[in-house]
Amino acid sequence: MHKEAFLWARQCCFYDSDTANEVLQQVYLKVLEGRAKYRGNSTVKTWLFSVVKYTAIDLLKKESKFSSLDMADISRLPNDTSETETENYEALLKLLPERQQEVLLLVFYHNLTLEEVAEVLNVSLGTVRTHYDRGKKKLKELIQDKYAYGR
Repeated sequence: MHKEAFLWARQCCFYDSDTANEVLQQVYLKVLEGRAKYRGNSTVKTWLFSVVKYTAIDLLKKESKFSSLDMADISRLPNDTSETETENYEALLKLLPERQQEVLLLVFYHNLTLEEVAEVLNVSLGTVRTHYDRGKKKLKELIQDKYAYGR
């Protein structure tokens, strides 16, 4: 599960691999020291992803790197036509509101159910469904715009 945990940590850290590695180290320390305990209320993956998310938030706040997605973030997105398809989709995902990004990443990249996503994000299932639907619609629009206008 390390590879998936690293990918989730990277996504939680605005695609910064160095910060993601630091987050994972802290997560593993929390688990080994007993500060993060699995109680069997969900799958191990769901629990681990929750620990990763909240550890990333704490670290980013501590380093003053945490902020919600805004127009300043969009202006930093790469728009080079030499990007790989993965980078193109990462750039499009970054255009979505933060909660929609998280929900779509957890469902599509990490194969979690909507119920598991609700546990990871500590929100209601209805909230997850709303962000899931809105995120899919917005991402579809962004993809269509990208290919319609040759961006």
